[in-house]
Amino acid sequence: MTDLLYSPEEEALRTAVRGLLADHCGPADVLARVESDTPRDPSLWKTLATDMGLAGLLVPEALGGQGASHREAAVVLEELGRAVAPVPYLTSAVVATEALLACPGEEAAALLGELAAGRTVAALAVGLADRPDGPHTLVRSRQGTLHGRVTAVADAAHADVLLVPAEDGGLYAVSTSDTDTVTLTPQTSLDLTRPLATVDLDGATGRRLTDDAPTAVRRALRAGAGLLASEQLGVADWCLTETVRYLKERRQFNRPVGGFQALKHRLAQLWLEVVNLRAAARNAADALATGSEDTDVAVAVAEAYAAPVAVHVAEECLQLHGGIGMTWEHPVHLYLKRAKADSIAYGTAGAHREALSTLVGLEPPA
Repeated sequence: MTDLLYSPEEEALRTAVRGLLADHCGPADVLARVESDTPRDPSLWKTLATDMGLAGLLVPEALGGQGASHREAAVVLEELGRAVAPVPYLTSAVVATEALLACPGEEAAALLGELAAGRTVAALAVGLADRPDGPHTLVRSRQGTLHGRVTAVADAAHADVLLVPAEDGGLYAVSTSDTDTVTLTPQTSLDLTRPLATVDLDGATGRRLTDDAPTAVRRALRAGAGLLASEQLGVADWCLTETVRYLKERRQFNRPVGGFQALKHRLAQLWLEVVNLRAAARNAADALATGSEDTDVAVAVAEAYAAPVAVHVAEECLQLHGGIGMTWEHPVHLYLKRAKADSIAYGTAGAHREALSTLVGLEPPA
């Protein structure tokens, strides 16, 4: 029987990551970052990726990684979601890493070693809203050079390497340092902690990593969608915890607001939703870790449930904070924007419900 409880090792990992984020990624620090021209926090990323070795959790030990599983990566993403940390963990240490793990050969292995060591950040050049089963924007390959445009690529502007799927079926590694042929144009993003960019390739030279890009992209986006639920769990859990704390302190008519029956009912409903979300997210992470034959179903269930719950809990957090929740200085808007942006990442809840109906043989009526 599957055990979805956190192991002692996972709890120790959580404690370490939460402690680091408490010291280096407080709400005031995140707000200051998103108001600047550098929303990413390179110092925090260096500590996570290099000092703690978390960028290589999914990379085998033989390639310089930790050889851990998706369950441990899910714990890290929970904590990063709780802090809305402005680091490219999901896009580089999960999505790009999974794409490379599907590629044979020394080129992919060497790049995996670079990612695991924290020396390189990679991004898969597909739109953030692309679902695992496609469709995806593909660039053209002409005599060894790449041409085309891909929009809404998460963390592309801060990546050292882009993994680019092409029309000829290949997946190419393209260095972003060649600014003559690779242009990265920032796009306005609702979630200021996860910037988007348009990627323009005009004769860019790429290293061909595999001849089966569709399989690599699907594997990467499936893992991204499955572990995104853990990030959404972290967002929802912070919002609920912060709301309960605030309602215990806020007083009206000489009593804590949290003592009002109507608010108790709303909080109880939120708690139930977060508990159910935790079960769905843990199930998806465990299925990915064990290679279960029900992985597609587990991922679809998790994402179909996670997105609306994270948005609902964040909206209630803002509402129940009253006037202070509407101010820029309070961090709740960062969580609501992350929840909203995550709700379309790697497929909407509706898209995952549609995929789930097909997977379990419950086709909608014609």
